[in-house]
Amino acid sequence: MRARELGLLVALAAALTAVSPASHGQAAAPPAPARDDIVNALSKFETGPELDIAALKQKITERSKMRGKNEPEPAKRPLIVPELKDLPTFNLAIQFDVDTPIILPDSYETIGRLADALVNAPLLPYTFLIVGHTDANGRREANAILSQRRADAIRDVLVNTFKISSKRIQSLGLGEEQFIDQARPTSPVNLQIQVLTLGKVPEQEPAPAAATPAAKKSAKKKK
Repeated sequence: MRARELGLLVALAAALTAVSPASHGQAAAPPAPARDDIVNALSKFETGPELDIAALKQKITERSKMRGKNEPEPAKRPLIVPELKDLPTFNLAIQFDVDTPIILPDSYETIGRLADALVNAPLLPYTFLIVGHTDANGRREANAILSQRRADAIRDVLVNTFKISSKRIQSLGLGEEQFIDQARPTSPVNLQIQVLTLGKVPEQEPAPAAATPAAKKSAKKKK
């Protein structure tokens, strides 16, 4: 990763602030994944569902506020976006400051590897979804907010620092409404960030051809 990019990441970490009552500390960061491993996992895309990300964000917010006595325990809640399970996925162990979306320096290399993968030829035709999660510790509503902010933080770094097109990346925080490990809601694995291949980049319509001098002359005669 270039020195300039590292400097921008440090500045971003200093600027990002958010507070949540939950406590979501993480162990030491594992080694950064290989770029080719990310490419191989995310390039296996054939077709995907049409997802309204804005509507899903609202649905997650509303469900995270539920307080009913009949509300199922975390491990038994139905998946809020089951369609995601069928998309090519790569999990990243991104380290954040406790209860904030501030990315810790240990994870800068991992984000750099992800950026390298997204501009690799096999992945250029695709759009992606950055998905944030939390475990079941803390307040449910705060967890949904925190996971969205963390997903947004990753997207912002990819777009603003690594210049990945904003049209290719969306973000979604699932909180504890859909665990990575549904059977173990408090497992640290549920703190990971997921990158999913969402679809194909829409083809741009060709710009209309400029009128030739002869065509312009003909048009004037018709007036």
